[in-house]
Amino acid sequence: MKSHRNAVLSASLSLLWLGVVPAWGVNKEMVQLQTQVQQLQEQMTAMQRSFDERMGVMKNLVEQDTDAVNKVASALTALQTGLQRQQSDTSGKSDQLSGQIQALNDTLDELKVRLAKVSKQLEDMQASQQSLAAQQAQQQAQQQAAQNAPPPDVLYNNGLRDYNGAKNDLATQEFSDYVKFYPNTDLAGNCYFYLGEIQFKAGNYQQAVQSYDQVLQNFPSGNKAASAQLKKGFALIELGKQDDGVSELRHLVQRYPHSPEALQARERLRKIGVSSTGR
Repeated sequence: MKSHRNAVLSASLSLLWLGVVPAWGVNKEMVQLQTQVQQLQEQMTAMQRSFDERMGVMKNLVEQDTDAVNKVASALTALQTGLQRQQSDTSGKSDQLSGQIQALNDTLDELKVRLAKVSKQLEDMQASQQSLAAQQAQQQAQQQAAQNAPPPDVLYNNGLRDYNGAKNDLATQEFSDYVKFYPNTDLAGNCYFYLGEIQFKAGNYQQAVQSYDQVLQNFPSGNKAASAQLKKGFALIELGKQDDGVSELRHLVQRYPHSPEALQARERLRKIGVSSTGR
């Protein structure tokens, strides 16, 4: 009789254990899901605190995602409560709850994707703000430097004096400072021309071409335009670009046919054996 009671008790405990183990496994999965949701809420809260008023455009998106996560967390809590109350239900109900949990997992994955997109957009906005701030700082530095620069006539006369005195290093610095601080004045074209002359004499023909181009492009009606085109043609020939150099000299002759520069251009074209008219 006693042996029969022990057998019945063992069978009852086995059935109870079989009913508890699946429920404990489901509860553990629910705790993991709830932890993921809580981590997601903490990430969103930290993101919201890091943005200022310029990022207000993105605030609504983040708030919408926060509400969605809260809804998911509430749904998970409700499911957990339901699982605790329905541990003795049939396996069919468990399958239904598992499907709902899978759907919630899918929703969480979608929310993560949306949050990743929002984070990328916010990072781009931050990078844009940083770039704008750097540009503003550079402009302020240039304005401050311009305020401390010598007057334009003093700076130009100093550069011209040092250029005529063959103090090319000083003249280069002074002419460069002039075009930096006063780029839109008429004398800036002269400064570019003298910079080209210093570079030409030093054999830096490529740099000289660039300086002469500054005169021709930005000061086409200045008093150094003809001289700049003449010397640009010479520099191109020195660089081995004879066709380009000849084209510049011919254009000079057409544009300033009675100028001293046109006379020098014709002489140079004659020496290299080509016509000044292109025929």
